[in-house]
Amino acid sequence: MKKFVSLLLALAMVFSLAACGNKSSGGGSTAQGKVFNIYAWNEEFKGFFEKYYKVPDGVTVNWIIVPNDGGGYQKALDEALLNQGNAAADEKVDMFLAEADYILKYTNSDATQDITKIGVTDFSNTYKYTVEAASDASGVIKGVSFQCCPSAMIYRRSIAKDVLGTDDPAKVQELVGSWSKFNDVAKQAKAKGYYITASDAETYRVFSNNVSAPWVDSNNNLQIAPEIQAWIDQAEMFSKNGYTLNTGIWDDEKNVQMFKDGKTMCFFGPAWYFNFCMGNAQDETKGCSGDWAICEGPAAHFWGGTWLLAASGSDNTDMLADVMNTFINNEDVCTKLVKDEAQFSNNQKVNNTIAADPNYGSAFLGGQNDTAVFAAMSGNIKFQNQTIYDQICNEQIQSNMREYFKGEVTKDQAMQNFYKAVKENYPAVNVPNA
Repeated sequence: MKKFVSLLLALAMVFSLAACGNKSSGGGSTAQGKVFNIYAWNEEFKGFFEKYYKVPDGVTVNWIIVPNDGGGYQKALDEALLNQGNAAADEKVDMFLAEADYILKYTNSDATQDITKIGVTDFSNTYKYTVEAASDASGVIKGVSFQCCPSAMIYRRSIAKDVLGTDDPAKVQELVGSWSKFNDVAKQAKAKGYYITASDAETYRVFSNNVSAPWVDSNNNLQIAPEIQAWIDQAEMFSKNGYTLNTGIWDDEKNVQMFKDGKTMCFFGPAWYFNFCMGNAQDETKGCSGDWAICEGPAAHFWGGTWLLAASGSDNTDMLADVMNTFINNEDVCTKLVKDEAQFSNNQKVNNTIAADPNYGSAFLGGQNDTAVFAAMSGNIKFQNQTIYDQICNEQIQSNMREYFKGEVTKDQAMQNFYKAVKENYPAVNVPNA
């Protein structure tokens, strides 16, 4: 029944886009199948695709958009991929999007194909971790990302001046360049009447992207990496001392802290975060655009990213390869993604050119060249110890521990709830006390 409902949801949300004009450079493949089906969970890439890719004549693009909520997207996608072998040509999945938290589920399966065999062979300008993330255990590359997502510490200039005496990114970086330093700044911020973060989970990704052990070991046992434990310890200390608000990463209570009357110094995120998720800070009447800056923070990390994966059985492999090549190797398109869409592209040559431009800067960041900062950080990103269990484990540990931080359950009960949630989602995984 769940599969049937998911399939109905997917079919109900199909959007057809007939090939049309007004496309920027990119594209140029010959038509094979008449319909190109793309599965995604939101319309971000759809917007870029429609602006910058020239669809071959005679091809209609079908967008199957299914929200991520409750795992809906993966359920609908899995149903479609399961039926791929028996689907009519015009109904086959050609390309689908995936995030870092669950990409390995698809790259390490027969549902995806080797893109080097269909014409995507030049990865000389892409960032190494984006290729590693799209490869299976044997190194076969199954897709590409149109963006690179190094994540920065985004801080309020005015609050930094009050707390640290400076808002200069280089000087701020010196003062927050390790966790011990960052924790000291949290104490200083509290003394001045500020929060260091607006969510106990704000720093989570910085720790989780640098784990020294995967969530599940080779014997199928759940384990807590030292870095995850370090986040728990920090979040517990921040909560007890009033250094942070105990809210979810997307909660309104956190987001209101982005207004100019907010009392929070630091947020963490990549280019897509401050461009698409910090709307309150950019509000014309209540916001504080320009009163922000970025630096690497306590540790290099990335957050998110969208990968384009090649579905096995696609009858549009020429177009499939052309789409991928366009969004990683077409310098005109990649430049537009940076300058017109405020993205950090997956083309090092383009990014480095813009990083060196003395006239380029972000108004939101008070004129700071964010591309230069991200370009310097990108080489430090690691994609290691990732598993197919990451999305559920990462989400659950944050939500379960927050119940403890807020005093709703004991610490032991919070962990038991976490173990229970993992077991319910992954029955084959061995969890403590279960």
